[in-house]
Order: sequence, then structure tokens, then C-alpha cells
Amino acid sequence: MSIIDKAVSHLGSLLVKHLSRPLGYYRSFSICDVATLEKVLQPADVLLVEGNQRISTAIKYMTQSTWSHAAIYIGDALAEKQDAGKAMLIEADLKSGVIAVPVSKYESFNIRICRPVNLTRSDRDEVIAFVISRLGYQYDLKNITDLARYLISTPPVPQAWRRRMLALGSGDPTRAICSTLIAQAFQEVRYPILPHVLPANADGNRDFSAKEIMHIRHHSLYAPRDFDLSPYFQVIKPTLESGFNYKEIVWDNTTKVLVGISELAG
Repeated sequence: MSIIDKAVSHLGSLLVKHLSRPLGYYRSFSICDVATLEKVLQPADVLLVEGNQRISTAIKYMTQSTWSHAAIYIGDALAEKQDAGKAMLIEADLKSGVIAVPVSKYESFNIRICRPVNLTRSDRDEVIAFVISRLGYQYDLKNITDLARYLISTPPVPQAWRRRMLALGSGDPTRAICSTLIAQAFQEVRYPILPHVLPANADGNRDFSAKEIMHIRHHSLYAPRDFDLSPYFQVIKPTLESGFNYKEIVWDNTTKVLVGISELAG
């Protein structure tokens, strides 16, 4: 490696460290414990995460979404091959590359489960095998263009261009953002994520969302929110799946009274 390459890689490492730094004002509203999450998750489920890093803010802005990160659940697929647990996710991380992590990593994050509907067992196994085969992929720190675009949380670019910014300069989509790896895995078995064409509105005009969806057919342009928008992925609520009875909720009446007094005072 030349001196210039070493210098560029070092600068890339500094950018990654900066962009991966957690934000101090993040707040979790999730009330789902890890045990319930592990019980509900099924292999090939996509876990969307509202991240708390500096880069998360930029991704949420550019995709106009709550979700800035995506991981795919593989269950115990690595239990025999590696020293891994039985409830594992695979994700593409900016700092560590494509790695396997336990579900408990996102215990204190706002999350959403998106489940591919009617995915066959053989295709599910192929999707999981695909992401496992990508373990160890590393982000090329010499691609500073890829990293620098995230330094501005709200880049002053037209809305129609923001999605495209996610794919600028990346030679390998699995080294760009997390969702591209997962999108490619589903495309390997020809499982759809978003429809290719949306019908026009009654007045004959298409809105921006329709235009955007028509532009993201290639896996390198998929973002975390696309699994949430997809008509082929079912949103799973862990608290409902595990059995929910609102009559069993214990309400804090004292807090309710105090909130009422606060509102009157305001």
C-alpha cells in the first residue's frame, strides 16, 4: 500500500469513528423485551432500527424515514459453524463490515419487524445462506466520497436526489448501507420488495413517492424504509403476537393526574 493509500485509509478511519459516534439525545419508545423479540422473530425477518449514530440522522433525512438501519434475522444458522448464539442477526456495519450480532444488541432501540409473506422454506434458506456468505465483507475506507456525504446531516440537495446520494461512489453495494445487502439477498430468490410501477393518481399525476419507487429497482438503491413500505412484507408487532389484553394494563393514575395539571398550567 502506498503512502497516499495509507493516508486516505487513515482519514477514512477517522470519518468512520466520527460518523459512528452515538447521539446524546436519542430516546427509545420501544416496550418490547428481548425475550419476547426472540420468541416472535422468524428466520429471514428484517429488523428495522432507528439508529442513534451521527450517520443515522443523515440516512433518515435522505430517505425521509424513521428507519436508518436494517438487519436480517438468521436464528441459529451459525450455532454449529461459529461460536454464536441461537438468536442472531446479520448486518452491514460501517465500522465492522458484515457481521453477526445478537438480537439483544437492539434491546434499547426503536425497532420494527418486517416479515416476507409466503416465502418458501427453500428460498428462506437461500436468503440466509447468501447473507452468511457475505460475513467478513469490509467497507473500503479509501472511498472517502462515500463517507464524506454523511458529514452533513441535512445536505442541501433536492428531495429527488437524496436517495441517489446513498449509492454515490460505492463499488460494492454491500459496503454502502445495510439494506442493500438484504435487498440483494431477496432478489437472489426473486422475492419482491417494492412494486416496479405504481398506478397514477385520479388526476393523472404521479406523486414524488411513486416516482421514487420506480427508481429503486436495483438492490444498491434500497433503503431501510423500503421494507416497511413494501406490500410484500408484513409488519409484525411483538406485543400483539405474544398475546395482548389491554384489560391487564396497570395504569399510573398519579402520573395521569400530574400530566393533566401540567397541561392546564401550560
